[in-house]
Amino acid sequence: MTTELILTAVAAGIFIGSVLGFIGAGGAMVTVPILLYLFDFSPVNATTAALAVVFLAAIAGLGPKFKNKDVLVKEALTIWALGLVTNIGLGLVITKIPDQVILIGFSIVLIGAGYSLLRAPIKEAPEKTMPTWALVLLSLLIGSLTGLFGIGGGFLAIPVLVLFFHTPQNKAAGTSLLIIALNCLTAFIAKSSLWSEIDWHYPVIMAVAAVVIARFTSHLAPKAPTIHLKRGFAFLLFTLAAFTIITELLASKTI
Repeated sequence: MTTELILTAVAAGIFIGSVLGFIGAGGAMVTVPILLYLFDFSPVNATTAALAVVFLAAIAGLGPKFKNKDVLVKEALTIWALGLVTNIGLGLVITKIPDQVILIGFSIVLIGAGYSLLRAPIKEAPEKTMPTWALVLLSLLIGSLTGLFGIGGGFLAIPVLVLFFHTPQNKAAGTSLLIIALNCLTAFIAKSSLWSEIDWHYPVIMAVAAVVIARFTSHLAPKAPTIHLKRGFAFLLFTLAAFTIITELLASKTI
């Protein structure tokens, strides 16, 4: 390990923890590109290591959310359980999917996530119960994202809960963190055959920094200007997606 990369891992962990603590989603979306382009991980190893980093950071951010009763436990457990089929199933076959397909798909997800973050907040309204069909569909989609791309799915859960079921933003973010933690842990265990291939030094450093910062920023989230934070993060996701797509297209032309 070099001093420069150690400091880079610490800075990356701080950023990941801040994203999860303030927004309640998006940690894996920056963790995967960081591991890919700064630490030269392969796509499969990057998505696997990201699961561990984001799981630990999400757990750290959950403490204040539980204390403030901002977590819908039953809904989070249901979404996790229903998504096990796609989460584990796709996680087991990811090594058979070409790297370019994974990266292009990941970029498309980043664009969708960025768009969801730019949507204007809705006005306060009474909470509604999620119908069974919507719950199953959301669960399967989130499970697919976790199994394929190492993404916890919080960016999908939050807008669905807020926009369609009028869940308060803080409660949606807290529920999202629990969904992320459960999904990341499940997918990480499903990919246990890949653990020995990964150099864990830098992901561990990132995870430690992310845990500390996520715990701190989760306390600050209710008072933070989340609209501006989400907008800035959305444009970062668009940039990462464009960079990844261009890089892969150029690489394909040189083969």
